Amino acid sequence: MASAARSLLIFGGFVAVVGAAFYPIYFRPLMHVEEYKKEQAINRAGIIQEDVQPPGLKVWSDPFRRK
Repeated sequence: MASAARSLLIFGGFVAVVGAAFYPIYFRPLMHVEEYKKEQAINRAGIIQEDVQPPGLKVWSDPFRRK
């Protein structure tokens, strides 16, 4: 019984660590869309897409736009 509890604790710890690492990468931007839109507007303020976009590739699109 102790072996099963230990395995469950190790597996649960692994899942918790992966979840804690995945939250700021995936879920936080989805929950705070307006904050990230403002940040990207500031970051891309001086960039002209035609100057940095390689020929033949799709032009940048809004990553927060709903499909």
